[in-house]
Amino acid sequence: MSPQELIEKIVAVADYEDCVVIVESKTQANLRWASSTLTTNGVIATQKITVIAFVAVDGGIAAGSVTRAQVDASEIVEIAQAAGVAARAAGKAEDAAVLARDLAVGDWSAPHNPTGPEVFGGIAPELGEIFKKSQADKIELFGYAEHTHDTTWVGSKGGLRLRFDQPDGRVEMTGKSHARSRSTWEGRATRDFKNLSIAEIDSEIRTRLEWQGRKLDLAAGRYDTVAPAGSVADLYAYLGWFSGAKDAFEGRSVFSQRGQAGKTRVGETFSNLPITIYSDPRYPGLECSEYVVATSSGPMTSVFDNGQSAPKNETFKDGKLNSLVQTRATSALTGLPYTPFGRNIIVEAAGATGDLQSMIAQVKNGLLLTTLWYIRTVDPTTMLLTGLTRDGVYQIRDGEVIGAVNNFRWNESPVELLGRIRAIGATSITQPREWAGDVERAAAPALIFEDFNMSTVSPGS
Repeated sequence: MSPQELIEKIVAVADYEDCVVIVESKTQANLRWASSTLTTNGVIATQKITVIAFVAVDGGIAAGSVTRAQVDASEIVEIAQAAGVAARAAGKAEDAAVLARDLAVGDWSAPHNPTGPEVFGGIAPELGEIFKKSQADKIELFGYAEHTHDTTWVGSKGGLRLRFDQPDGRVEMTGKSHARSRSTWEGRATRDFKNLSIAEIDSEIRTRLEWQGRKLDLAAGRYDTVAPAGSVADLYAYLGWFSGAKDAFEGRSVFSQRGQAGKTRVGETFSNLPITIYSDPRYPGLECSEYVVATSSGPMTSVFDNGQSAPKNETFKDGKLNSLVQTRATSALTGLPYTPFGRNIIVEAAGATGDLQSMIAQVKNGLLLTTLWYIRTVDPTTMLLTGLTRDGVYQIRDGEVIGAVNNFRWNESPVELLGRIRAIGATSITQPREWAGDVERAAAPALIFEDFNMSTVSPGS
């Protein structure tokens, strides 16, 4: 049974006020390699079906959902009934809002367009070439290439017929040399692998392995630190996860006004530089759904908002907190505009120029990161994070990398760091490392942070 047929049959038997059915069909192709040798490849296909029931109860409306991996014809009535039971058990919904109706987006009737190994046709010969070179030079390459195509259909008893196709891809590669005493990482994001250069990845890896030829020991402390775009995306992904308007309104967030119940910090300036952090479903190369798709409700999402517009949303604009993420229901509580959660993240400053190398050239004495790793939240009320550096930290002296230093544990708040940005480079599409798979679509610049807190020396590599 096709996803479209499944949706039509479920909503037809739903004997309550409204029913939203979300079907996600996903195919994923991958190549994996170790020690400069291809090890595995394959294609995985998955499907997820969520049925959301909206049922009238005393004093309002209740919502409940059921999610399954597969549903056949014999289970259609049962899953519709199960969603209704879940809604009645949940009771009156606090996030209730008027449901979208009679809206069509996309080619509803077209089948899922699966990805497959052919997507790697352009990079496979390049991989073969760098594997040969690395074996000759006693460099070991480990990593994978992955491409996903995800089709989502949203249909409802009230006339929603929405369809969106989302391609995402990436390459992550680690290079090791000198009996694995040196290690570095490089990652690239791509939608179709047509704009990806394996040779460039190989060149970056070789440069950093060379830098590690000189080892230096540094004590813990605060250093001017160059963060590449991927690390910037890993840090500022937390703005999306911790910028809920309801939490701020109720005093549980870094964006709450201290000592003023029901007040947020929207409108406050956090950065001395004009940095803007936002989501935009039409950003070139990071395109994503322009409407809300929610399989469950939470502080920043609501099943009642399915089908609502999800336009560009600037969390920070020119260094100032401009908005917080919320549903239509929390918007009514906080008095702030309805601003749904975005499906990409862009960090930029208007007119900023320069690449990673130009950021390095501006540092007299400091550090260059490769990646941040094992990031965890220490204090959500300040957005204080901790984590480790990994696969290469380098000392910069007079604008040049002079060697590799030991790894560190660091403690920083991305919000506080907004006030310690010394320079902003040009924004480009990037691949986060820590949150690869969680943050699929990101664009960011390299940044120089002043006095980045490397709290202790770490023995890890």
